[in-house]
Amino acid sequence: MNSSSKIYVALPVMDEIDMLPSCLNCIKNQSYKNFYIVICINQPDEWWEIPGKKDICINNKKILDLLLKKNEKKISIIDKSSKSNGWTGNKKGVGWARKTAMDYISKISNSNDFILSLDADTVFSKEYFSSVINVFTKNPNAVALSNPYYHKLTNSDAEDKAILRYEIYMRNYAINMLLINSPYAFTALGSSISLPVSAYKAIGGLTPKLSGEDFYFLQKLRKYGNIIVHNNEKVYPAARFSDRVFFGTGPAMIKGNTGNWESYPVYHHSLFENIKKTYDCFYSLFYEDCKTPMTEFLNMQFGSNDIWPQLRNNHKDAEHFVRACHEKVDGLRILQYLKTEQERLNKSDENCLYENILYVLDNIIKYENIEKLQVLNFKKCSIDLLNDIRDYLVKVEETLQNQIRILQ
Repeated sequence: MNSSSKIYVALPVMDEIDMLPSCLNCIKNQSYKNFYIVICINQPDEWWEIPGKKDICINNKKILDLLLKKNEKKISIIDKSSKSNGWTGNKKGVGWARKTAMDYISKISNSNDFILSLDADTVFSKEYFSSVINVFTKNPNAVALSNPYYHKLTNSDAEDKAILRYEIYMRNYAINMLLINSPYAFTALGSSISLPVSAYKAIGGLTPKLSGEDFYFLQKLRKYGNIIVHNNEKVYPAARFSDRVFFGTGPAMIKGNTGNWESYPVYHHSLFENIKKTYDCFYSLFYEDCKTPMTEFLNMQFGSNDIWPQLRNNHKDAEHFVRACHEKVDGLRILQYLKTEQERLNKSDENCLYENILYVLDNIIKYENIEKLQVLNFKKCSIDLLNDIRDYLVKVEETLQNQIRILQ
C-alpha cells in the first residue's frame, strides 16, 4: 500500500444542504489527494406526496442541482431522491444509501484501494485521509478501522447536554469492552469506518438496515478479521437532534432530551467482569461443560442447553472452538446480556458511573473531581461537569486504544 492506493468516500446524504459543504471542503483540503467521492442523495420516493416530508425532498433536489452544476471530476452522484428515483418498499434509509455507495465503489475500485465511510455532518483535519493510509500500512492484515471520534459542543444547552450524556454511555461501554479484551470493543459510527475494498468484497458487502447498519457491518468485519481502534486523527460528527434513523446518535438525543435514557444506560463494571469470566471459560468448555456467568442468559437466548456440545462437534481443536465461542457470543449478544442484567441491578446510571470510575477507571487515570460524582444527577448537573466527565472518559479510552491498537 502506498500513494497509489485510492480512497473512495462513501457519503449518504439526506436533507443536509447546510452541512454538506463543510464536509466536502474537508475532503477537498486533504493532504492526501488520491481520493474519489461517491454521494448517494436519498429519501423514500413516497415522501414527495407527504406534506410533512416534501421539504426534505426539495432540499435534496437543491443538493443534487448544486452538485450537478459544479460538475466535479472527483465526485459521482447516485440519485435516489428525484421523483421516481427514490427508495421504494423496504429498500430505504441510511443503510441502503451507504450500501448503494459502497457497492458502486467496489465495482470501480482496485483491490488495494480503500472505502472510507462518512456522514455529511462530519468534519476532520486535512491529515485524516493520510492517517487512514498510514494505519493500514502499519497493519496490513487489518480488515477495518473504527476511527476515534469526538462531538464538538454547539452552544445549544439542550443539544450539548444530550450529546454529552450519549457519549458517556458510548464511552463507558467501549472502555469496559476494551478492559476485558473483547473482540467487539469497537464503537460503530457510520462516519468513522474505513476498510480495504478487498475486505468489503470478501464479506459480501454491507447488509442494509433501516439504521444500526454500522454496528452490524463492523461485527461482520470483526468475524472476518482484525479491526484497528487507534488513530491519532479524530472525526467530528455534528451533535444534532435528528430522526432520520430509528436509533443512533440523533434519535438517542431526541429521546434523552425528554428525560428517557432507558435504552442507553451506564452499564455497571461488574457486568463486564461477568463477560470476562465467561470468556475465560471458553478454553475449558472445549473439554467439558461448566457453568459461566452468562450460561442462563445464553441458554434462554438460543433456546438450547446444548450450545457448547454443538460447537465442540464442529471444531476439532481448542483454538478454533474458542474462536467459534467468540463468534457465538458476539457484540449483539453482549449488548443484549448487558441490557438484561442492568435492569436487575437496580442501580442508577449516576451510581454506576461513580462506581465504575472509583473502582476501575481511577486506576488507569485519576479523576480529580470524583467527589462531585457522589452527588451526581444527570438531569440537574451542569454542561461543564458533563463535559468534564466526557473528556475524562475520552482520555481513558484513548489510553486503552493506544495500548491495544487492534482487536484480534
